[in-house]
Amino acid sequence: MTSLTKSWLCAACRRKTVFSSPLAHKILSHYSTTTTTTTTSRHGRPLRMAVVGSGPAGFYTAYRVMTKVPKTKVDMFEALPVPYGLVRFGVAPDHPEVKNCQDKFEEVASSPDFTFIGNVSIGNAGGHFQGCTIPLASMLHHYDAVVFAYGASQDKQLGVPGESEYKGIYSAREFVGWYNGLPEYANLAPDLTRGDEAVIVGQGNVALDVARMLLENVDVLRKSDITEAAIETLLKSRIKRVHIVGRRGPMQAAFTIKEIRELMKLHGVGFHDIDMSLIPDEISKLPRARRRLMEIMVKGSSARVDEAAKSWSLDFCLSPTEFLGGSDGFVEKTVFERTSLELPFDPSSRVVGTEETLTIPSSIVFRSIGYKSVALPGFKEAGISFDTRKGIIDNDGLGRVLRTKRGENEHQDQEASHLPGIYCAGWVKRGPTGVIASTMEDAFSTGDAIASDWNSEAPFLKGDSSSGWEALRSGVEHGKCKVIQWEDWLKIDKSERERGLLVGKEREKFTSTAEMLAAAS
Repeated sequence: MTSLTKSWLCAACRRKTVFSSPLAHKILSHYSTTTTTTTTSRHGRPLRMAVVGSGPAGFYTAYRVMTKVPKTKVDMFEALPVPYGLVRFGVAPDHPEVKNCQDKFEEVASSPDFTFIGNVSIGNAGGHFQGCTIPLASMLHHYDAVVFAYGASQDKQLGVPGESEYKGIYSAREFVGWYNGLPEYANLAPDLTRGDEAVIVGQGNVALDVARMLLENVDVLRKSDITEAAIETLLKSRIKRVHIVGRRGPMQAAFTIKEIRELMKLHGVGFHDIDMSLIPDEISKLPRARRRLMEIMVKGSSARVDEAAKSWSLDFCLSPTEFLGGSDGFVEKTVFERTSLELPFDPSSRVVGTEETLTIPSSIVFRSIGYKSVALPGFKEAGISFDTRKGIIDNDGLGRVLRTKRGENEHQDQEASHLPGIYCAGWVKRGPTGVIASTMEDAFSTGDAIASDWNSEAPFLKGDSSSGWEALRSGVEHGKCKVIQWEDWLKIDKSERERGLLVGKEREKFTSTAEMLAAAS
């Protein structure tokens, strides 16, 4: 086992709050006993790899390959000037322990074989992006391998009338990005003063995060790294009642024990009783995890709804059909169709509509039904197969990206083959599911595939891989944009921490790219 592996795993074991899940322990146990002694080079030179995206999937993949193929040169590209992806912009601010994995990512970044290249987009990051751009074809020409780990940047839509017509309807991704300081949503300015009832459509962990931000005491939140702009908005909030709505029942719910327990324990916040007909009579006979979920929901909160200042509910078996608004153009009500479960106590039960409707007042609505990845410009020209319906890069399950070959005519079956040197990891590989521990496992599998291919003399990219970023740098820096490297990020990090000290918290994030670039200078 290499010293990097030992350092990583030992530190991970010390940080039990990060790796406390059974899945994380299983992963760490497996990889702590896996040999990492492999070939260091091919034809007298090291593996040179580019990673697109600096979130957990990107860092874990880089770490795994650097461990299994010593002297690997990794260049990590990030469209924003700052690293860490959803660890910085997606994790709830009152869950700082989840962000401890950043310490391990810093160890990877400290390697002389690692280069961070921030404020640089591959292809094009969209209309909000103001940084440097490198064509995908240019990147592919200068590396042995390229790993796409750029996550999911778009939201799934409900597709019901009024969704795009009325103001006051937001995606959870927008709201989470706003209170976490994501520049793209810095000016979101959600209005929490129009009424006292909020509706969240969806019942995953992100939905519960949104509810907790709306219900938590602001004095508790102000100690976290939530933005000061969000604190000011939440201080003015009139929201007293939050509906977390799902089309299925408690036995099919996607949220986890930790998330719902936190909501139940909020001081002075009551929980409305759930429909007991959706709960099995003999909870004790359920599998452990599902049993604990049912027990928490049945027990409810210690605060009584009729005495609490705020309250929330899990509204099951409701599917949104329409949003209704007022003359001012803002949403006012959400219309739902009641649904029925063919097998209420079966976690995979089919859902059917009943045509019976229910209308819930909605001064603000959050859509929390999932994210999806999008293809980068240049994928088609590079022969990279992207499944637009699933929102993932087509791959073999281990991270090897596939290209699709057609037969002699369009009616023949398609034959998929691996694109040499092209890989993917994280949400763009398997879809937007799971937690950081499962992302680590997924990234490790991609890293192992890369190492295995390299050591077995499998084909890789055929361009000039001798210089990587150094070959691309001159073309980028001749423009007017600024490239951020790791030492620049450390300056941004230092400035944010100093700003945080002034308001009594760990950091106060910069919420615009211009501010980040100024701090780096």
